[in-house]
Amino acid sequence: MPPLTPTRSSLFRPGPGQDTAMHPFMILFHLAAAVMLLLWAVRMVRTGVERAHGPALKSALRGARGGQPGMALVGTALAVVLQSSTAVGLLAAGFAASGILGIAAGLAAMIGADLGSALVVKVLSYDLSELVPMLILAGTVLFLKLESRAARQWGRILLGVAFILMSLAMISEATEPLRESSMLPVVAGYLAGDPLTAFAVAALLAWAVHSSVATVLIFVSFAGSGLLPMEAALPMVLGANLGGGLVGVWLTRAMPLPARRIPLGNLIVRGVGAALALLAVIAVPVPLERLGAGAGQQLVNFHVLFNAALVLLALPLVGVVDRLTARLWPEPMAPDAAKPFISALDGKTAATPALALASAKRELLHMGETVELMFRPVMDLIEGGDKSAIARIRATDDEINRRHTDIKMFIAGMNRGTLSKDEARRGLELSATATDFEYIGDLIAKTLLTLAEEKARKRLRFSAEGWLEMNRLHARVEANLQLAMNVLVSGDLASARTLAAEKEVMRRLERESHDKHLARLQSGQAESIETSDMHLEIVRALKEINSLLVKTAYPILKECGHLLESRLAPAERETA
Repeated sequence: MPPLTPTRSSLFRPGPGQDTAMHPFMILFHLAAAVMLLLWAVRMVRTGVERAHGPALKSALRGARGGQPGMALVGTALAVVLQSSTAVGLLAAGFAASGILGIAAGLAAMIGADLGSALVVKVLSYDLSELVPMLILAGTVLFLKLESRAARQWGRILLGVAFILMSLAMISEATEPLRESSMLPVVAGYLAGDPLTAFAVAALLAWAVHSSVATVLIFVSFAGSGLLPMEAALPMVLGANLGGGLVGVWLTRAMPLPARRIPLGNLIVRGVGAALALLAVIAVPVPLERLGAGAGQQLVNFHVLFNAALVLLALPLVGVVDRLTARLWPEPMAPDAAKPFISALDGKTAATPALALASAKRELLHMGETVELMFRPVMDLIEGGDKSAIARIRATDDEINRRHTDIKMFIAGMNRGTLSKDEARRGLELSATATDFEYIGDLIAKTLLTLAEEKARKRLRFSAEGWLEMNRLHARVEANLQLAMNVLVSGDLASARTLAAEKEVMRRLERESHDKHLARLQSGQAESIETSDMHLEIVRALKEINSLLVKTAYPILKECGHLLESRLAPAERETA
């Protein structure tokens, strides 16, 4: 297959009779627009895949077999699907924080993911421009005409791929006037003569855009257009690999310490590998003629070979890197001091109802964020059963209970003052929502985490189908939890209606999961029989949590007249 040669459009090309010279500002403006489209398109594909198949991807990483080679293979596959090694790194770091994944295994997955992102660059470097109309048509139909969430996300994925291909063509066309620039040869010549600067500039660029895939594709486009000599392009591709490692370290800086060691180890591997490769490129001429016909193809193949060599050489050393990160970033001997409890409730505002209600709402948002922190890792804890992680998450329920009590007493103290009817109603609504959040915390701590402990103690395993169903339900409730927080902040009617509709959706999904579970019991699946009660309890708890979240929308719907008093159909009038 020939290398990418984008079909030219008239987007940047002057029309008949127009001056072929273009102002430098317009060149940079068009180039920046093309690059931003590329970054957005890469993100669009990744978010579409995560929303459509997030639970399955997590299960694939969590259940990888075959030791470190198996983890590297799964990491490669996930990076190809997600078009991002950083996304795989964040998944691995999250599992490490929950105690489900070891540091060495997570590092192996990240090293494999780096190769997967290089393979993505390889695929996108080919001329696929003829697919753009078909991808746009199919993606738009799926996204706009179908109601299924999975179908809409596949539409997002297809549109993202189409926009990636369009952005690459736009970059190539936008840079065409630069070939006649007098400054470009000077800059390119300087970078070609100073590979260390080229390496550092590329590393900073990859970190700034948070995507090594997009950065390398830009360099490939420049090299293929003759704007970037290979003497500068090779060090810049190596620098982009280093910058990609920096992104993972930056994005996990707020995670617990075990999680941060995985991207740190990957940065060490990529940094050392890129530095050694840079020295080799400087000292020994690279046989470019063996890497492909054109400059763009040569650069892509060099990128793939570098990451493949990194997998082969670094995979046996992940244990050494694990111990090195433990020395560089040791865990504290004593547990961290308890996080100070910060309340948004301000007693000074009690005399001013509007300010007091705003203060109570801020505290309620803190409470909701704490509930979200408890709920997010539930399925990972049920799968892994790490006792210390379960105890740490369960302890968070104490904070939720305290905030609930504080909000309730604060609003009760407000009501002793002079409040309007509307202010009293809003206070009661905030208090009711706080009670719902407190009950969600109890469901997580006393039901879901207890089931996680029971599963670990009895060493049970769910069936693959049942586990996938529960993960999908959890992902849906997690999305609705974020939506409920947004509704609480914005008071938006359309969002409130969307949230309220999720109650019926969740009821249908729970019923479908129940029917499928009974079918598995009838077929005699041993795993389903052993975990039957546990499966049904988890699904029931998730449905109940979702119902409590939906209640966040009721005050807005009721105020706007969009909430029925009863779902019960009116009885027929008796005839005499």
